[in-house]
Amino acid sequence: MRIQKIFWRINMKLKHKIAALTALPVFLQASLTMSCTAAKIDSTEASVLSEETTAFYENWKDKYLVQDTYVSDETQYYVWYSEEKYSGNNVSVPVTVSEAHGYGMLITVSMAEYDTQAKYYFDGMYRFFKAHPSDIGSHLMSWQQCDNGTELIDGANEGSMTEGFCDSATDGDMDIAYALLLADSVWGSDGEIDYHAEAIAVINDIMKYDVNHEYWTVALGDWVSECDKSDPYYSATRSSDFIVQYFPVFAEVTGDENWMKVYDTTYDIINTFVDEYKTGLLPDFIIRDSSGNYIPSPANFLESDYDGYYYYNSCRTPWRIGMDYLVNKNQDSLAFINAINSFMIKDTGNDPWEIKAGYKPDGTPVEDYNDLCFTAPFLVASACGDNSKWHEEVRDTVINYGDDVYYGDTIKMLCLIADDGGWLVPETTETYPFGDINMDGSFTVADIVLLQKYLIKKEILSIEQGKIANVYEDNKINCFDLVSLKNSYLS
Repeated sequence: MRIQKIFWRINMKLKHKIAALTALPVFLQASLTMSCTAAKIDSTEASVLSEETTAFYENWKDKYLVQDTYVSDETQYYVWYSEEKYSGNNVSVPVTVSEAHGYGMLITVSMAEYDTQAKYYFDGMYRFFKAHPSDIGSHLMSWQQCDNGTELIDGANEGSMTEGFCDSATDGDMDIAYALLLADSVWGSDGEIDYHAEAIAVINDIMKYDVNHEYWTVALGDWVSECDKSDPYYSATRSSDFIVQYFPVFAEVTGDENWMKVYDTTYDIINTFVDEYKTGLLPDFIIRDSSGNYIPSPANFLESDYDGYYYYNSCRTPWRIGMDYLVNKNQDSLAFINAINSFMIKDTGNDPWEIKAGYKPDGTPVEDYNDLCFTAPFLVASACGDNSKWHEEVRDTVINYGDDVYYGDTIKMLCLIADDGGWLVPETTETYPFGDINMDGSFTVADIVLLQKYLIKKEILSIEQGKIANVYEDNKINCFDLVSLKNSYLS
């Protein structure tokens, strides 16, 4: 299995050349080929990642990537998500959760081209994941680990020194599975760890325990599989688990078409909220009422008074759902993105610093402050839209936000990777003719026009389209690809 990168951003070093090239007639291609070749970027450039992203990655590693020093027979790493450390007070201290672990595995494998130590860290995180399984789905991860002064224990109950609640959380499970697929693509599975086999085992357990097989919705965790049908948690779902870009990948690698049922049902729920509220603001928790409709959960459904609001879980949805447009050009994803972008641009007066840390689904703010974890996901959302000023303002805000905590910083890290074009996707098995960028089955002048529009920011290419457009094979979409396509078409 190979990987692809998202090719939506234009290489800034060539931007001025592209604008000129795309405005010139086809008959000038011979001279254009010469000038482009002379300007070709050095093939030794390691990555599409910006200096801001790589610098932030170094800071992120220093702050949050921690070795489990209690383990002596192997190297294990985890993402430290807490703001306190064990102090010998006979009370265990939470140090990480499966959500954080999934993020860390995604980040390290995504930085493989940049960081020569990425595999070392990733493998250490894999070992930590394997050392802390859920009590229910054996290939899933226990949702929380705590420091008791002698070891990191699973699911400590309310600060006690004993273990408890050793079940999984769905988003962490899915991120770990996807990261393992990427590891297989980047490093192969012939070494110490069979990343591909481990990924399949996790995905199959997600389907078995983290998916409601009656309604084909994403469940809250593997613990829901033990709930009675009369339990309100049985049919509930969480919008931050709508990681829809993953579902077709999971379907392909396992051959389980039930993933496409989950894909379609999830968009049915998303569309319901977009159509009703027009804001794109999804609540943290969503329940199924007696009529079969999906509605915001009541207060304190699982976590807080704000469970039925766009809050600290659903703040990730502009990134999570938006990725399915950048990768797959899903039109339901675009409808969601257009709704939430339009709302937020209008509500903030095009000022991302005014994005509030929480809203009711109808757009009423419930907090009067901002928070990085609410702002950073709009890096992805704004990349999907056609408002370049909004995207520039969001990126500037995110980059200059200043010090934050694990949650905001880690979401920022992931969204910067995506915004730079560094998000990895396992390559699909479907093939298209050379140059068939619009994927209509043949290479025509329409494909050249589509690439021209992309280069002047009039269109966005999906991940598959980006792969087809990269005919120059330098992992960038630029003037060299355009000239190569034109030459091929004429010949």
